[in-house]
Amino acid sequence: MTGTRPGPATIYAVAERAGVSIATVSRVLQGAGRVAEATREKVFAAARSLDYLPRGSARALAAKKHEAVGLMLPELTGPYFAELLVGFESAAAGFGLSVALLMTDEPGLSRPLRQLVARVDGLAVMARPGHLAGEELDSLARRLPLVRLAAGVHADAISTENIGSARELTEHLFGHGRRRLVFVGDPALALDAAERYAGFVAAHDAAGLAAPEPVRVGFSEEDGRRVAHQLLKQGQLPDGLVCVNDEVAVALLDELQRAGLAIPDDLAVTGWDDVMTARYTRPGLTSVAQPVRELGSVAATTLHRWVTTGERHAPTILPTRIVLRGSCGCPEARPPATRSQRMPVRQTLKEEPK
Repeated sequence: MTGTRPGPATIYAVAERAGVSIATVSRVLQGAGRVAEATREKVFAAARSLDYLPRGSARALAAKKHEAVGLMLPELTGPYFAELLVGFESAAAGFGLSVALLMTDEPGLSRPLRQLVARVDGLAVMARPGHLAGEELDSLARRLPLVRLAAGVHADAISTENIGSARELTEHLFGHGRRRLVFVGDPALALDAAERYAGFVAAHDAAGLAAPEPVRVGFSEEDGRRVAHQLLKQGQLPDGLVCVNDEVAVALLDELQRAGLAIPDDLAVTGWDDVMTARYTRPGLTSVAQPVRELGSVAATTLHRWVTTGERHAPTILPTRIVLRGSCGCPEARPPATRSQRMPVRQTLKEEPK
């Protein structure tokens, strides 16, 4: 006997599983009206167990209307997320797709996320640890094309390389004679931060050194300034700081210099991302360049191909590279001059009439 593959779960199935009316299910999922908390939890549990999504999403997928893709980010501050969004939107526009953006830190399959899923054909997700459990992402991935951004080597992940470059950067600092290095960033906040710290630890292991615990801070400029103040209050300073990103590193470098420390003579400072500001600090900030705009572009391109052809993708890890500047102790290289800077002054002025 040949069985048939069951279709998508319906609101009736959710109501039956939860033991409530379909009107109650509708109110809970739309966030409308007053519903007892216990009833709300039963409806959500039933929807999760059945992989239920609103009918709008099911109709769009069945009709194969490839008109919009979604992008979920935890925030949109700083150059990293701006570059990612530009890359994603530019690629999507090239395929005639609109982009629905959701910024949320709400845990689980929240109402905003469910609403987003209902109106897109595919979804790219960047979620911080604890915001979306693996089984919740797996549930979404069974219902529509989904890629996970900066998620390591997961089957649906598109990421940039971290461990190898972090190890190489740390070993480069060892080559400058630095031995008391500190990693500034919290590995628990994001997978890429965890991988960068893993590379830092691997370099110490290879050198026969014990890697210290990281200074656990976030990714913002304010976090960098706070770490600088903490370091200045303590007795002995490290001789090198490997920062989780450039925002932290630039702010930290500025505060230390304001306090009278010489970079890199007193201590070396490195960042990650190679944002434009890194080129114009004094000394220039040694960093790791990662193709963030390409990360967004590849995500949108992958979703388009998946939706239109059904072709899934293998885990994708984009390469990164170290950019050496003066903050680690390397000879400082000046930025290339612009055309106007190279032109002799006398050629930019009109000749005075005699």
